[in-house]
Amino acid sequence: MLLANKKIVLVISGGIAAFKAAALASLLGKEGAVVKCVMTQHATAFITPLTLREITGNPVAVDMFGDTFEFNIEHIALARWADAFVVVPATANIIGKIANGIADDLATTTLMATKAPVMIAPAMNSNMYLNPVVQGNLQKLKALGYVIAEPDSGRLACGIDGVGRLPDPDILVEYIEKTTCSSALLRGKKVLVTAGGTRERIDPVRYIGNRSSGRMGFAVAKAAMLAGADVTLVAAPSALPAPLGVHRIDVGTTLEMQAACEEIYDSVDLVVKAAAVADYRVARPAENKIKKSSETLTVELAKNPDILYGLGQKKTHQVLIGFAAETTNVIEYGMGKLKKKNLDMLVANDVSVAGAGFQGTTNIATFLFPDGRSEAMEMMSKFELAQKIISAGAALVAAKESAEA
Repeated sequence: MLLANKKIVLVISGGIAAFKAAALASLLGKEGAVVKCVMTQHATAFITPLTLREITGNPVAVDMFGDTFEFNIEHIALARWADAFVVVPATANIIGKIANGIADDLATTTLMATKAPVMIAPAMNSNMYLNPVVQGNLQKLKALGYVIAEPDSGRLACGIDGVGRLPDPDILVEYIEKTTCSSALLRGKKVLVTAGGTRERIDPVRYIGNRSSGRMGFAVAKAAMLAGADVTLVAAPSALPAPLGVHRIDVGTTLEMQAACEEIYDSVDLVVKAAAVADYRVARPAENKIKKSSETLTVELAKNPDILYGLGQKKTHQVLIGFAAETTNVIEYGMGKLKKKNLDMLVANDVSVAGAGFQGTTNIATFLFPDGRSEAMEMMSKFELAQKIISAGAALVAAKESAEA
């Protein structure tokens, strides 16, 4: 878990969305974070300190001059303790105070004293949010390095539809992960990732596909984003949401994926081709739904282009990483694909082994390299494997740049 043992201070201000801080605190705890809360006096009108104390297992600080629990000087102790501060919800009032250096209560004093990164999640009436003064304060905070979680649009507590709704807790967790877990490993680099299983149309309601969930590719895209890269994810049909900050291009067929990849290929530094691409397509898809008029149905298939092979032949400055899902002779077949497709690295796995197949949340893989090296990985979560793939990819990018210098 990315947030395991991360120390997060939630600063809850006095907006109607304050009750959602409880769900966020609970989710952060499930992700392994240690959470402490600071509340403004106005926030206590919407949610009680007792609720947050029971969820986090830690005392909740409200009064600048009240009990300080285990802290000697509470605002300084919290400021030093935290890996990150999260202001949720952030009202127009507290945004204005932070932007203009006003520290007149425990919440704003603590925020002013910390050197930890601060994430602000605005939530308010649409007119308030769009007010030039509020927007100016948010732009000022962005320029100072504060992370702003953009609010959602929808039905607001005031009864109107518009922008200003606090994002769901899982989205806020993604912002917090980006705030606390980002690195500069691939800063300034562009990364292309493919994910999911392509689908080849038989008729308007049927297709030929595979069992890929897309989880591995989506995990790689997230790992690349957290490494500081500008990431484009070319995704075959998948119900998974795109990782925060990742540009997603949705495609259906192998030919569509090929076109999307080739369009941006020249501009990228690293390609991780994790999609499960259909090797064949229907030669002549039916214009209308095929009726069950006979006991058998014959469908003629035509060979699809090998996207990875094509990229390998046109490779110049790019580092190209492919995947090979096998059921027998994994290393032998993987090495053959690595060389044939002109790859810099291949991630080979035996999808018949428990813990390494489609649909699951874990994977078991071996990294193969052109010089004959191989690195076997133990079973781990797909995101943990994605982090190792991105780390290896970043090293290959650096080595290539050094060789070309």
